[in-house]
Amino acid sequence: MENLDSTDLQILKHLQEDAHINIKDLASKLFLTATPVYERIKRLEREGYIMKYVALLDKEKMNLGMIVFCNVRLKEHARNVGSNFVKDIVALPEIIESYNIAGDYDFMLKILVKDMASYQDFVMNKLSTIENIGNTQTIFVMGEIKHSTALNF
Repeated sequence: MENLDSTDLQILKHLQEDAHINIKDLASKLFLTATPVYERIKRLEREGYIMKYVALLDKEKMNLGMIVFCNVRLKEHARNVGSNFVKDIVALPEIIESYNIAGDYDFMLKILVKDMASYQDFVMNKLSTIENIGNTQTIFVMGEIKHSTALNF
């Protein structure tokens, strides 16, 4: 972040709130003209501070309202076993986030499905086919209290 000044940080904050904001409106919020704001955004993209722009969808409207966290412990910890596991879970669209963690489990998976029957189908027909899973622990989310994609700085 040492390459970023306060204007860059303000641009990033505004884009996190609304990536669809037009340059003119953003420049107005920053008391600048459009050209330097546009050039700064392009530099932030080039330097990798802005990785990509996405649309955030409503899970309920997309019929994917059940959030499940599944902790996974592998049977073995050889390099190829972990690599194969990662390759297999990345291919499953129900898994929207995956973390390699420390503690009692090796991985934490965030899974979105329609309902309990869909999760059971996912476990029985997809997750259970992945080799070297030793143990899993499932946590069903009863309510989402806070969900943000914005980074605070």
